[in-house]
Amino acid sequence: MYQKFSIKENHKNTRFDKWFKLEVLNLPQSLLQKILRKKKIKVNKKKIKANYRLQLNDFVEIFDISHFHKSKKENKKKYTPQKKELKKYDDLIIDNNENFIILNKPQGIPVQGGTKSFKNLIDILSKSNYFIYSKPFVVHRIDKETSGILIIAKNRKYAQLFTSLFRIRKIYKTYLAICIGEIKNIKGILVDNLEKKENNKKIYEKAITNYKVLNKNSQFSLVELKPLTGRKHQLRKQTSLIGHPIVGDDKYSTSQKKTKKLMLHASSIKFKINGKNLEYTANLPDHFLKFLKSTNLNYLSI
Repeated sequence: MYQKFSIKENHKNTRFDKWFKLEVLNLPQSLLQKILRKKKIKVNKKKIKANYRLQLNDFVEIFDISHFHKSKKENKKKYTPQKKELKKYDDLIIDNNENFIILNKPQGIPVQGGTKSFKNLIDILSKSNYFIYSKPFVVHRIDKETSGILIIAKNRKYAQLFTSLFRIRKIYKTYLAICIGEIKNIKGILVDNLEKKENNKKIYEKAITNYKVLNKNSQFSLVELKPLTGRKHQLRKQTSLIGHPIVGDDKYSTSQKKTKKLMLHASSIKFKINGKNLEYTANLPDHFLKFLKSTNLNYLSI
């Protein structure tokens, strides 16, 4: 079936894959990328990639993709959690209402499944009591190795609302990180042009993060990070660029580390919906607290 769309103002600068999953069909990322490679979807008569940023009045054409969807649906296996595992997630729910849940994501589990990950948070939540009459909508992601605050919408309306708030930067996130070495300046702003590849070309995106050192010694620094932009691996890249990578980061650091777990935690989030200011905090996980204790960095006294 052939479909066509014209992009409206509320989706300007939204990633194509996010728009497609919200407005057209919630396909697995790997399948959507395959469809794009086969040129079954075009924007302004051209082939695009999943991370393409939509512009106002972009013309989207979707050709017949039904056979892709059917074949994937028949073969795709989802992770099925045990009852004990579902019960464990009850303790991680920070807020649960009719439109969304806020939870404290554990370190080491991806938000969605992929080629490298079978077990994932969305498959687990979809089998929980929180989504009996609805399905979970992903509105943002945090890395598999990062713990902390995560929003999951319960309906398309709120999925679109949160996506819009993230796009216009009206959702404010705070992270805590333990970085290698003593950061001399107590606070400041990190501004970098971060490199990424798009359509086989290197492009640079501006990344801005406010930081504040909460505690430190000669070996480590406990840092509060407030990103003003949302680039992939932004905090991990920026701390590495100043010579103080996050402990446990095996991608952007070559330093010897005392732990294999990434010491990065999404500690709080705040936003405004229907005229009401909302703010949520996520307790530090045990592995983070243990590492703080082992390095004599006292978070509670800050």
